[in-house]
Amino acid sequence: MKLSILIPTDFSENAWSAIAYTLKLYSNQSCTIYFLHAWSVTPSDTRTYITSNYIDRLKEDAEKQLVGLKNKAKNTFENPNHIFQTIFSTKKLQDAIDIAIKKHDINLISMGTKGATKSIKIFFGSNTVNIIKKTKLCPMLVVPDKFEFTEPKQVAFPTDFNRFYGDELQPLKDITKLYNSKIRVVHICKEENLTEAQNYNLAMLKAYLEDYPHSFHWQSNDAKKTEGINDFIQKHDINILALINYEHSFIENLVNEPIIKKIGSYPTIPLLIMPCLR
Repeated sequence: MKLSILIPTDFSENAWSAIAYTLKLYSNQSCTIYFLHAWSVTPSDTRTYITSNYIDRLKEDAEKQLVGLKNKAKNTFENPNHIFQTIFSTKKLQDAIDIAIKKHDINLISMGTKGATKSIKIFFGSNTVNIIKKTKLCPMLVVPDKFEFTEPKQVAFPTDFNRFYGDELQPLKDITKLYNSKIRVVHICKEENLTEAQNYNLAMLKAYLEDYPHSFHWQSNDAKKTEGINDFIQKHDINILALINYEHSFIENLVNEPIIKKIGSYPTIPLLIMPCLR
């Protein structure tokens, strides 16, 4: 199956990190990679009097940057499996993404955790947060700044077993199939025993994953959930954290607090964010 991957870019180093990780992750997969730049006149570009020629020049420069980025990716990661395309849009970023998803049958969006900002206190940049919240049409890969690619042999999937999962997990199965990865399902325990509904969902999840290497783990709820998951990541050398983006989920709580006092307490590996289909 040929994948269509959308990578929004603001030409920052962080955006390039996401590109590098994604192209390495899917190096053996046939892909069309779409580099998307949503262009607008930024506040730093504004003047008391601004001419149309000046705006046209800014726009032309951005278009050239986008073509240059495509050529850089093509030359840096020479790969016959990959075809590169560019999308230059003057619409708002979220609108441009939604249009691209539908027009090009996008299977995955890949972004960095932050944009051009250099502040170490920002874990998720505002653009990334908005896209995570609003994109419900396809899965999203969020790559930390300057993250070095490692084959994802261990993938963690946190769940409280309060929901039934089916096709939502297909992106997880697809990515683990590439590297014969092991799926480690982790349950942060609040109660000693599962409810009847939780036991049913656990049984269904076991059946759904039966053809994939997997294991189930119970972790006490002694610490905050984010810290518990981070401890699990370190203990089991997890390479990707897979999350389902539903209302009141862990990922929703995470992106609602983008200003992090202690960045080390938050997951610093790529996140695979899967849309909720119900």
